[in-house]
Amino acid sequence: MVNVNDLSPEQKKELAFTQEDREALERARNMPITFDIDCPETTPERAIKFRRVNPPRKTKTANPA
Repeated sequence: MVNVNDLSPEQKKELAFTQEDREALERARNMPITFDIDCPETTPERAIKFRRVNPPRKTKTANPA
């Protein structure tokens, strides 16, 4: 991961959102969610049947000494 403090001012400016980007994000944030045939609303019954495509990996636990 990159530490933002290590970036040059030019790199920081390149990564920053433009005013147009911020306005587009704000418009998208205010739009209502519209469900359709391709993206139906999830019901509790569907949520129970949901299965992750990439299940979380089991991590090794530290051996208590």
